Amino acid sequence: MHFGFRAMVDKPDQRLAELSFSRIHHRIMYFIGRNQNCSVSELLKILGVTKQYLNRPLKTLISKGYIDQQADEKDRRIKRLALTGLGDKLEVELTGTQRRRFAEIFDQVGTEAELHWREVMDKLAGKIRF
Repeated sequence: MHFGFRAMVDKPDQRLAELSFSRIHHRIMYFIGRNQNCSVSELLKILGVTKQYLNRPLKTLISKGYIDQQADEKDRRIKRLALTGLGDKLEVELTGTQRRRFAEIFDQVGTEAELHWREVMDKLAGKIRF
């Protein structure tokens, strides 16, 4: 499992390193991209991390123009997060690399193996509460 994971993150990790980013930056952009205008609290819950862990990489992504942060219209204390055009482009690039790799492997192993793999992943993900 470890080596499979490393194979999936290798190319995105290389690209992130070019930008002086790490996997947490990718994870933040990935989940904001799928939960546009989520609050910081919602993102913390999705990622399962502490505010302290999220703070530095989130601020970096905001300051470099990958994420936009706006106060909520109804409650100004709540900060809403969204990918900028730059952030969306990078997130699509990073995640696209992984999606293409999965597609290559699924083409090699066949549909039945892919369905079994997806079933296992669904069962594992079902154990996580957020």
